[in-house]
Amino acid sequence: MNKLVIRLLPLLMLVGLLVLWEWLVNARELSELILPAPSSIWSSLWQGLRSGYLLPHLGVTLSEIGLGFALGGLCGFAAGVVMGESALVRQLLSPYVIASQAIPKLALAPLFAIWFGFGMTSKVVITALICFFPIMESTLTFVTYADKAKLELFRSLGARRWTILLRCKLPGGLPELMSGVRVAVVLAVVGAVVGEFIGASQGLGALIIASQGMMDTALMFAVLVLLTLIGLTLYYAVILAERYLLRHRYKLKKRS
Repeated sequence: MNKLVIRLLPLLMLVGLLVLWEWLVNARELSELILPAPSSIWSSLWQGLRSGYLLPHLGVTLSEIGLGFALGGLCGFAAGVVMGESALVRQLLSPYVIASQAIPKLALAPLFAIWFGFGMTSKVVITALICFFPIMESTLTFVTYADKAKLELFRSLGARRWTILLRCKLPGGLPELMSGVRVAVVLAVVGAVVGEFIGASQGLGALIIASQGMMDTALMFAVLVLLTLIGLTLYYAVILAERYLLRHRYKLKKRS
């Protein structure tokens, strides 16, 4: 099958599903309160963007996603490096890290609101906590299971621990690290929205709660569409960054 056709298949499937959705809503004469048609959702989304109503909420959520992802990513990378380099630290901290991830983040949101207030700080903290684990786990994996032959070569040349980490483990572990980043950047959207569900006055998550109170299901779906687009955009941005960082490996694969 043609490569262009294969790439267009997801788009064609989406168009087909939207057409079917529109037809079912009109044929069954479903109330917009229960299930709005795609045309109603698009109209609500377009009006919200054109009037500027959605833009402040979008800006707040994007800020929370960016700050939370950066904080969680840096802490996760640092923790992964320390735990990977020290077996003692790994044995000491692993149970606590796993326990922190076993707690539902929605249950922690009210507690963070009490500790950090109802402003942006509590949302950034919960987003960072959600982003922390996948980056920490991917970093721990590539630091712990680095290529033994390369490690022996660097050690035989008298390289120090940090030199081995920066020149050997990190370049070799970029694919594992970027896989954790891909997961974390999508979860950052979830974290920001979960935080906004608890006591926020701005943000797309707060707007979902407000649209529920106003019985405006079309607006709720419009916000969900925005969140989906944000997640997809961030995910594919990470993929582009990964291809740039690993461009030499991609060239070798194409040649082979």
